[in-house]
Order: sequence, then structure tokens, then C-alpha cells
Amino acid sequence: MNWAFLQGLLSGVNKYSTAFGRIWLSVVLIFRLMVFLVAAEKVWGDEQKDFDCNTRQPGCHNVCYDHFYPISYTRLWALQLIFVTCPSLLVVLHVAYREERERKHRLKHGENCTPLYGNTGKKRGGLWWTYFLSLLFKIIVEALFTFLLFYIYEATFIPPMVKCSEDPCPNVVDCYIARPTEKKIFTIFMVSTSFVCILLTLIEVFYLFGKRCLECFGARKHHHRVPLPHNSFVMPKTPLLDNGVNEVELEKMKFANSKAEEANASAAPAYSLPIS
Repeated sequence: MNWAFLQGLLSGVNKYSTAFGRIWLSVVLIFRLMVFLVAAEKVWGDEQKDFDCNTRQPGCHNVCYDHFYPISYTRLWALQLIFVTCPSLLVVLHVAYREERERKHRLKHGENCTPLYGNTGKKRGGLWWTYFLSLLFKIIVEALFTFLLFYIYEATFIPPMVKCSEDPCPNVVDCYIARPTEKKIFTIFMVSTSFVCILLTLIEVFYLFGKRCLECFGARKHHHRVPLPHNSFVMPKTPLLDNGVNEVELEKMKFANSKAEEANASAAPAYSLPIS
């Protein structure tokens, strides 16, 4: 399996992810992929060869191993990592589709034309839905493979000894597993990292959805806000006096009376003829 290609793919997704997505990517690359490549595959090795039963009955060894371990731990984890990283490939392909569409648009209308996308990697429109659905797919895959691990192995997590009575075994035989404690530690570690990845993906889903709702609410609030014209003014409300006349009207009346008095005072005085 070409793990270098998978690592390069996940590294390319890093620039299109949120902060929680980058943390999830670090957990997948360091605590799952690197541990799986460096330690887990070497710890398991050839499990069927290390599976030893206290009988030499032909076929009993193979039947007992297939009964208790229908699928290898390492192969199950490899499938889990592949399916978890597939949605990231969809996000990269969607961004590449946007870039190609933008390139053709510029070739057709010129370099100075209005672009189709302000930023081809920004999560808006269809890319937002692709990224959001990829997160939901990751959660489903992680939960499904964790459930399969508990269901197939009945949450035993590498017991040191199992008892087998499958045909063609002559009777109940004891089968032993090599390095059961070491394998149990790695199994618990991989299951724990799966739960951590599920938690990080859930946080990213709520963060992405909440951020989108805030943006939509802010845009709707700004749309309904009607700005006042620059030359408009609002007449302040003035309280009414006891006689039902407000203060503005009272001031107007006082001003009119004062003007009338000034007009009368400035009028020419009456002259009387002297009496001889």
C-alpha cells in the first residue's frame, strides 16, 4: 500500500481545512498513521503463525483462528484510514474543479474579467456543502469501524487464551496468542484515537454550521436595515404641557408675541399739534 500518497493527500487538504480540521489531520497523521506504520504492523506480523493451539489435528488450527479473528486488526485499521481520508479527496477535487473553471473563464473573457470565485478554496456554495458532508461521512465511518471492532471481537481486546471447539477439532482445545499484552495496548490506543477523531469532527461540524448561521443572520439583519438619507432629520418628540400645547409651539407663540411688541414699539410716535 502506498502510504506516501495518502500522506501527501492529507497534507494538501490542510490548507482547505478549519483549525479543528487541522488538529484532526495532525491526529490522523501522527497518532494513527505513523503509529500504525512504525509499530502496529510489526507487533502483529503474521498473526496466524503466532496463533498456537494445543492440538495437532489437521485443520483445527486454521478453523479456530478464522473463528476468533475473521479479519486482521491491521487490515481493519488500514481500511478505516482509507475510508476516513476519502472525503478529503472529494474536497481537493472540488477545489481543483473550481480552479479549472476559473482558468477557462479567464481564457474566454480575458484576464481583467470579473472572476467567478473570489477565492476558489473558500468554503462557499457547493464547496461548503462538500466539506460539510465530508465531515458527516467521517463521523459515520469512524463510528461504523469502531462498532465492527467491538462486534467482531466481542470487546475482548486480545485475550491471552481462547477456547475453541469448532469442527474438525476433536474436543475443546486451548489456543494462545503471542504478545497479547502488547497487542491489547495498541488496540486500546487505536480505539482511543478513533474516539478523539470523532469528537474533533463533531466540534468542527458544530463550528462550521454555527459560523454559517451567524453569517446568514448577519446578512439578513443588514438587508432589512433601511439607511436614512443624509439630509433627513428626525423631529424630536416634545412633551405636552398641561394645556395640551407642547414646548415647541409655546416657544413659537412667545416668539410671535415678542415680534409683535417690537413692531408696535418701533412704529412712528403720534405727533400732536401745538395749541396756540
